[in-house]
Amino acid sequence: MKDELSTLFKALGHPIRREILDLLKKSAKTTGELNEYFPEVTRYAIMKHLNILEEGNLVVVKREGKYRRNYLNAVPLQEMHNRWVGKYMESTANSLLNLRAIAENKGGEESMEQSKVFRIEQEVMIDAPRDQVFKALTEQAGDWWEFKLAPEGVSSQFTFDPVPGGQFIEKWRKDEGALWGTVYYVNAPEEIRLHGHLGMQGAVNSAYTYRLIEKGDSTLLQLSHAASGVIEEDWADKHSEGWTYLLGTLLKNYVEKK
Repeated sequence: MKDELSTLFKALGHPIRREILDLLKKSAKTTGELNEYFPEVTRYAIMKHLNILEEGNLVVVKREGKYRRNYLNAVPLQEMHNRWVGKYMESTANSLLNLRAIAENKGGEESMEQSKVFRIEQEVMIDAPRDQVFKALTEQAGDWWEFKLAPEGVSSQFTFDPVPGGQFIEKWRKDEGALWGTVYYVNAPEEIRLHGHLGMQGAVNSAYTYRLIEKGDSTLLQLSHAASGVIEEDWADKHSEGWTYLLGTLLKNYVEKK
């Protein structure tokens, strides 16, 4: 953990790298697109900054033809947050941040602009064998998945059948429930893909993929989530934060403590 934190702090230690993360929070960008934001910096220097961010696991790179597209991976930041910020301290800190935003007149205006597409790429390293992580992701999802669509105060149960056509379902009464996803591809325990709205309402197409890569006795879990349609402005941020919490905190803790 000490070496991981050293790498993370190094990645965050330069203002250009922090600015790159701010840009990637808004949307994924190619290396060329990022270079345009820093006209005073050479492309080679931007690539070095990106390599350091990738070493710190703060950036996930996807090759698309001849282009390198860079995505923010917020999981290491969440892990650092979990280490030093308790849930009661978090509430106090958020209240102070909200107060500051209001004082600076940054928190009172809402944008009506709607985005039409978002894509989330995240990675988390889990200290457990791949078979165990895959089983936790699927058959045991109800043991750690905290987000629910059941009415407030009503208990619900999750089932996840990891076969083609299988469903990830939440049920709270005999004839009431919600479909979180339908499996359309599975290659256990390496990959599973689902279609599912994940709590989004309206005319939205959404799909998410789990990929599991063996790293010695550990497993690198990669998430890809893409959505398009009538999408509210804050949905991308909310889903990115939600995935970070679900996979980087809840799933990781559930598997590693078994």
